[in-house]
Amino acid sequence: MSTQRIALGLCYDGAAWHGWQKQPSGRTVQDQLEKALAQFLAEATPTICAGRTDTGVHALNQVVHLDTQAQRSEESWLRGLNALLPSSIAVQWAQPVTADFHARFSAQNRRYIYVLRNARLRSPLWHGRVGWVFQPLSLTCMKAAAQHFLGEHDFSAFRAAECQAASPVRTLSQLDIHQDGELFIFEFSANAFLHHMIRNLMGALVYVGMGRQDPEWVLHLLKQKDRRLSAPTFAAEGLYLAGVDYDPQYGLPIASARQLCQQHIGLTW
Repeated sequence: MSTQRIALGLCYDGAAWHGWQKQPSGRTVQDQLEKALAQFLAEATPTICAGRTDTGVHALNQVVHLDTQAQRSEESWLRGLNALLPSSIAVQWAQPVTADFHARFSAQNRRYIYVLRNARLRSPLWHGRVGWVFQPLSLTCMKAAAQHFLGEHDFSAFRAAECQAASPVRTLSQLDIHQDGELFIFEFSANAFLHHMIRNLMGALVYVGMGRQDPEWVLHLLKQKDRRLSAPTFAAEGLYLAGVDYDPQYGLPIASARQLCQQHIGLTW
């Protein structure tokens, strides 16, 4: 029986998990998925994802691939796996792909959103789902700062100390900010992101929004390439992997960040 490659689309609430990547504790999304796969396919099945999310970070459409000789219908992949997964993790779609498909290396673009609540008091009902700032934020100032991040830059000032990427250069193609009452929604798109890059960008944008720095400050940070000069890494809770783009030849389901946010967390803008 020949081996086939299967691509899966995962949605998960990261609040309960220690990120994507397997750990001895078993408290990761990858651990839980591979545990379910071992039961579903009756064999150990390694998985590879499009982007390793950190502790507390969520996903609306994480893409994963695996190889198996098992023959299952699409409905079986969905119903069978979801019956074995914790309630905070669910497969949204499953389909065969060609052997040259790779969830990580075939990705052309990655899309994230960050949801930030700006209100005087914290809300227990939003806990674990959004970032929170109680000082008033200026949308105009944050938008002005965001424009400086667009394009190709050395993002050394916005990478984690433990980042293992060979180069700090990334191309940020989108950084849009929308406001809906007390919620700010930040949309990020890039060919790839450095470790903690979005949360570090968020830290700088929040500093600007609070008036602690002016929008041109971020140009200084980009030029100096020194992480120590920037703002602290912002909270993980409001960060969502919204989607991954691939060559249309693979025929994978594509939905916009807006569609996925409306579907899974009830946000519209």
